[in-house]
Amino acid sequence: MGRFLRFFIVMALMIGIFIPHSASIEAATTETAIVNVSSVLNVREKALSNSKKVGTLKKGAKVTVYSKSKSGWSEIRFKSKKAYVSTKYLKFSAPVKKTNINKFAKTSFQTTANLNMRSGAGAKDRIVLMIPKGKKVTSTEKTGNTYKVSYTYQSKGKNVTKTGWVSGKYLKEYYTYTNTSGTYFLTKKTANLYTSADTKKNAVSKISIGNVLYSTQKAVNSLGQTWYRVSFNGKNLYVNSGDVSKDTLKNFSQTTYKAKKDTSLYASHGNAYKNLLKIPKGTIVSSKQRVNNWYKVSFNGKSGYIQIADFTKQAVSTDKKMTEEKLAKDTMIVVTDINVRKTADVAAPSLTTIPKDVFVFPTHKTANGWYKVVVNGKTGYVLGEEVITGDPMNNRSGYQFIDLRTQSPVTAAQIDQYIANYVKATGKRSVLTGKGKEFIKVGKKRGVNALYLAAHAIHESAFGTSQISLGKLNLFGFGAYDATPYIGAYRFSNINSSIDYIAREMKSTYLNPNNWKYHGAYLGFSTKTSGNARVDALSEGMNFYYATDPDWGQKIASHMEKMLPFNKSHYNKAAVHTGVPAQPSVPAGSDLFPKDIVAIAKTEIKYGQKGKITQNSPKIKKGTKFTLLEKTNDYWVKVKIGSKVYWTNDIKFHEYTKFVSVQNLGRVNEDLLNIRQEPNTTSKSLAKLGLNQYVQIVLKKDGTLTMDKTKKWYQIKLSNGKTGWVSAQYITRELK
Repeated sequence: MGRFLRFFIVMALMIGIFIPHSASIEAATTETAIVNVSSVLNVREKALSNSKKVGTLKKGAKVTVYSKSKSGWSEIRFKSKKAYVSTKYLKFSAPVKKTNINKFAKTSFQTTANLNMRSGAGAKDRIVLMIPKGKKVTSTEKTGNTYKVSYTYQSKGKNVTKTGWVSGKYLKEYYTYTNTSGTYFLTKKTANLYTSADTKKNAVSKISIGNVLYSTQKAVNSLGQTWYRVSFNGKNLYVNSGDVSKDTLKNFSQTTYKAKKDTSLYASHGNAYKNLLKIPKGTIVSSKQRVNNWYKVSFNGKSGYIQIADFTKQAVSTDKKMTEEKLAKDTMIVVTDINVRKTADVAAPSLTTIPKDVFVFPTHKTANGWYKVVVNGKTGYVLGEEVITGDPMNNRSGYQFIDLRTQSPVTAAQIDQYIANYVKATGKRSVLTGKGKEFIKVGKKRGVNALYLAAHAIHESAFGTSQISLGKLNLFGFGAYDATPYIGAYRFSNINSSIDYIAREMKSTYLNPNNWKYHGAYLGFSTKTSGNARVDALSEGMNFYYATDPDWGQKIASHMEKMLPFNKSHYNKAAVHTGVPAQPSVPAGSDLFPKDIVAIAKTEIKYGQKGKITQNSPKIKKGTKFTLLEKTNDYWVKVKIGSKVYWTNDIKFHEYTKFVSVQNLGRVNEDLLNIRQEPNTTSKSLAKLGLNQYVQIVLKKDGTLTMDKTKKWYQIKLSNGKTGWVSAQYITRELK
């Protein structure tokens, strides 16, 4: 090793520099030799026969040779100084090469079996002690797959630390997870979110400064870094503690605010979350709760969060007449003791008080989110945020509350008949026709109620007639996003695999008591505020997380009842299957696009070989055109840049408009669509397109779509190179 490299490593260790990855430190190669002379061997200062003699070595003496010259001299150490002897008087044993030592940042591991600690890295070295299974050790270096570790244990009331070598075969990186009370964190810089509490995989989301995340778990990884598990857009992800600071939820007196400009209502505390709707300039909203600069409000039937910088505090006049919308019959329950005001304003006089948990029946809703009610003969207004929809007093009988890990006596014929009745009444084609037997088979195999499984599929796929179920054989919309419902959805190879996938997914998550999604192994219900925010204390079962519709559980139960009337005695004695299968991985499948689909990068997009994208991968520059070829179920996209083909996973489909704009990709939304020779219905039909088939719309030189003069027909290019015309009303633009 050169002096400079040795100096760098020593200095790096002294000042705490972490050498990226692992630094391999290799000692120089030496040889052992024995002096082979009749008397003594002269040791000289230099590699010359006439050089000064500094001593002698007896026959049989062992020496270490550091190098040999072509002129016949060997370099040794004599009295700790460099010296030389004639090579011809040495007898060499096999050369010895010192072990490679890989240094790395201090890492914690856990033993996966009872493990011997040895005095050295060799399998024959002395055993120091045995480390029990499940114990924590730390390490900073290894050779091959043998780690030098430190292990601390108690002996006679004192901590004892031993250091030695163990096999890496029986080590796993040690992460600790601690559940915490719900905590808000503010991003203090652009923060990356990861699927685990480390940076081993690429970040799946990036959040700008000033957004708020909510956490109920702290993780310390094997490197000692602290991370928080946060909820973001329906997913559990991890953020590094260094990227956020703790914040708090604050309540204050009801205050009204007026929008200074057109702005947005977001699903949570930040502009990184889904934009629910536009709030026009001049709109008046009210709030009494905030986290940092994000205030909770209700507007147009939706509850969300506003950036307070876009608003000014506003005093609402009690004389001003609010527009009122008449409501259909509705039932609501009061969340807390509330005042009935004379007008729809917190400053208006109180007419009476409604106690908590009393039902009210509003007749109108005002433009600023209040409800008009009649209480004890007095007509007044209650604030929308203080009443909730849903039915927490629901009768807990029937399919909505059975354990879905039990078996049903339903027959395949009963399931098939229910689906057949729908098909006959609507005339639609269904991929669920004749699948009753498969639901029963999968239900028994996976320990899931087959009647529920069929009802769930029927509800989510409109009896197997939805476009996603017909085009992708995906009965449950798995993988679909609001922004990309069809392209985002997983593609299954057949209906049977789709049924089996949902059974395993539900059993391993929503019906698994050890999973964070579990809130009871039954359908249950979700209770919402008038602004559509879930009330956790009054929400139960799968409906807690699975669907935003508070009546989702009721609707699934209704399908079950129609297939087979509920029999309480059966479920009182039905056995519960508590086994938990492994959560299924993303199924194999791809969307293949027509030949020349043009896309434009709206930001830099990393690309390379599939599965090998890193922070250092090359990037498609913003504004660059490229060709879209394929999208896989795990969201890898095959692209052509120039004449070469690559892959990227840098396009996030839940917010694709930030990454890409696709110019000419269409999807047929009507079965057997005619391709016409000219843009009219009387022209000759060249061929027919199937439902959900992707098409290439012809682009003009200026990049706009080729349409007829009426703008009602697209010109498309077929796989054989010919062109034709299709009615634009039957083409859905994708990723535009």
